[in-house]
Amino acid sequence: MLYHFFEYIDKYYNLPGAGLFQYITFRAAFGIILSLLISLVFGGKIISSLKRLQVGETVRELGLDGQKAKEGTPTMGGIIIIMAILIPCILLAKLNNVYILLMIFTTVWMGLIGGADDYIKVFLKNKDGLSGKMKIFGQIMLGLIVGITMLISDDVVIRMPLEQANAHGYKIVKEYSTVLPRVNDISRMTEMSYVKTTLTNVPFFKSNNFDYKILVSFLGDNSSLWWSIAFVIIVIFIVTAVSNAANLTDGIDGLAAGTSAIIGTTLGIFAYISGNTIIADYLNVFYLPNSAELVVFSSCFIGACIGFLWHNSFPAKVFMGDTGSLTIGGIIAVLAILLRKELLIPILCGIFVAENLSVVLQVSYFKYTKNKYGEGRRIFKMSPLHHHFQKLGMHESKIVTRFWIIGILLAIVTVITLKIR
Repeated sequence: MLYHFFEYIDKYYNLPGAGLFQYITFRAAFGIILSLLISLVFGGKIISSLKRLQVGETVRELGLDGQKAKEGTPTMGGIIIIMAILIPCILLAKLNNVYILLMIFTTVWMGLIGGADDYIKVFLKNKDGLSGKMKIFGQIMLGLIVGITMLISDDVVIRMPLEQANAHGYKIVKEYSTVLPRVNDISRMTEMSYVKTTLTNVPFFKSNNFDYKILVSFLGDNSSLWWSIAFVIIVIFIVTAVSNAANLTDGIDGLAAGTSAIIGTTLGIFAYISGNTIIADYLNVFYLPNSAELVVFSSCFIGACIGFLWHNSFPAKVFMGDTGSLTIGGIIAVLAILLRKELLIPILCGIFVAENLSVVLQVSYFKYTKNKYGEGRRIFKMSPLHHHFQKLGMHESKIVTRFWIIGILLAIVTVITLKIR
């Protein structure tokens, strides 16, 4: 809203300083500050309201140190994160940008699913919350909407040389001529195009791209009928997997919020690179027209997660609940998909992957050994993984800090993949 307001002021009244809102960097910096302030100022008031409503966490006895002390701590604190993302984003971002609209929709949609789950648990006293099928259905619908929008919207495109686009038979949305820098400071006019494609960046390979059409190429002439379906299915899988993994990670104070802030920072860097034609060319990644607005959204997301840590760090005054964990997982998944960096998720979201994998391995191994030996055996003392370290006697603050350090290391490795090919 403020972007469009100051754009109008700058155009018709030439007010000094109004042009600042045209700069991504200014709005991103303003966004992270504003989201932090909202989290800090309004977070306390929301926590007080949750206490008055007796929206307290019911803790199951798992034999963990300090566990019962968390009984009654307000949950549904994800409302703080959602508010701190949406308000600055609506104020500062271009609201006619398809990427921003998709991220706002993702935040609201996943917030409603997580909120419904927490509401059923807290107010209806049903410890199971929203059924697993309903959660999965909501995640599938989000993936479906994001995938279809990417396939049909002419605003979601990749820039590539016109000759290359014609050679691969991509749908061309726009053609134009530009001067690209060449070796030894020699430049030449080049025909470029904006195309619709399911191409994505892939790490460690020199070509640095992968087309999902290859997955159905064995169908021959009929493959064109199925590649879009395959793409949407992959988007659904990624959204579902990452949002559920983030949910599992939210088990001890500050872990999910801090890890998400690290991931959000990395995706913000990718958004800036992908939205800047010069840097994208230099690093040989796709230039995605209009995607630079995602820097503003990423900044709001980072500020919201860090601001929430003020209240959620040990000992936590509030838990994010599924309202927050499902939302931040959905945001990270969709943001990576829109930036064509979803194949980097196993590295960037390594903490989420490890937490999720620990549960899968634990359950699978327990069932296997029970069927084979008549007695279930465990790989970890408890899953998800952070509980395993708690059972080993490690304090949760140390677990969280070390997981953050690993998360930072993984984020650095993820950024380095831009140059390792």
